[in-house]
Amino acid sequence: MAGSFEILKAGSNSFRFRLTAEDGTVVAVSPQFPNLKAVVAGINAVRENAATGFVVDRRNLGT
Repeated sequence: MAGSFEILKAGSNSFRFRLTAEDGTVVAVSPQFPNLKAVVAGINAVRENAATGFVVDRRNLGT
């Protein structure tokens, strides 16, 4: 099961990406990046951190 990162234009000089599941469901949308190099770096950061990141349950904070 493989999703994909889609790079999109987000204005005349900026980009964003979205992560989609195999069935086409949008899982995440990035903020805007100023150039293609930055959006690729953002994708790589998500790929690296998602693979090793912990799930932190913050539902009960402040109660």
